[in-house]
Amino acid sequence: MHAFQMAQFSNAVLLADSVQALGFVVAGLVGVFILIIVIAVMMYGKLWTQAYMSKAHVSMMSLVGMTFRQVNSRTIIYSKIMAMQAGIGADPRNNITTARLEAHYLANGDVPKVIQALIAAHRAGMDLDFDRAAAIDLAGRDVLDAVRTSVYPKVIDCPDPRKSGKTTLSAIAKNGVELKVRAKVTVRTNLAQLIGGATEDTVIARVGEGIITSIGSAEDHLHVLENPDRISKAVLARGLDAHTAFEIVSIDIADIDVGENIGARLRADQAEADTRKARAEAEVRRAEAIAREQEMRAKVAENRSRVVLSEAEVPLAMAEAFRAGRFQGNNE
Repeated sequence: MHAFQMAQFSNAVLLADSVQALGFVVAGLVGVFILIIVIAVMMYGKLWTQAYMSKAHVSMMSLVGMTFRQVNSRTIIYSKIMAMQAGIGADPRNNITTARLEAHYLANGDVPKVIQALIAAHRAGMDLDFDRAAAIDLAGRDVLDAVRTSVYPKVIDCPDPRKSGKTTLSAIAKNGVELKVRAKVTVRTNLAQLIGGATEDTVIARVGEGIITSIGSAEDHLHVLENPDRISKAVLARGLDAHTAFEIVSIDIADIDVGENIGARLRADQAEADTRKARAEAEVRRAEAIAREQEMRAKVAENRSRVVLSEAEVPLAMAEAFRAGRFQGNNE
């Protein structure tokens, strides 16, 4: 009986030790968990509070996961807060979620610039959603500048002296007079064709070609000087902004000057060339005449020598006739 009591006491002591060890383990795990929560709160508490107060809801686990995914959590949260405060975050067309912002960030996109572009487009009443703005940004275009150019049109020089080194375009009317023209082209971004659309270099080249063609079709340069707006209207009617990232608002002739009379100079050059050609042809004819004269003189000399030879044969023939007696017999 005594041994049985001792065994029960030993089991009770072992059980108590096991419960105590388990309690220490649980306490340690709880302590570690609390420590992790404290560290997470210290690192992300302020950011999470800002998001919560701005209704840009994000979980603490998402903030911790951003660190492991090497995503700048401040950039994502501040961008989402900006979208929510501007009233575009709740728009179902945009569907701006933390996961989508992270995906665009990991694709090397500029998240704050995309959100700013969406806000600017929303304020201007433009039709731009998050998917298109993100696509424009990933295509290498400045989406914020594109939206600003759509709201505030951009003026570009034609030609652009920074790229071509020329300040004016040179065109010649049908009467041969050169006109030097400088134009201002006002454009705004066409968001529907921004991806894959031609750049402003193409617009400048097309406008320059249209101006030169319009001046070249004018009968007289004075008609162009009297009505420079005819050039603008003719160029605008050609639809030069097709398949480009811009829409041409207006084309204004900033300056137009009269250059050289290219036609007169060309006619003078042609007359001089014709004169030289006529002189050359006359010289050829003179040389041919001289050669012909020399040839005829040679023939005259040849004929004279033949006459002399014939005259020399007459005495010989008479002597031969005398010797043969033919000349005497004929006399009788």
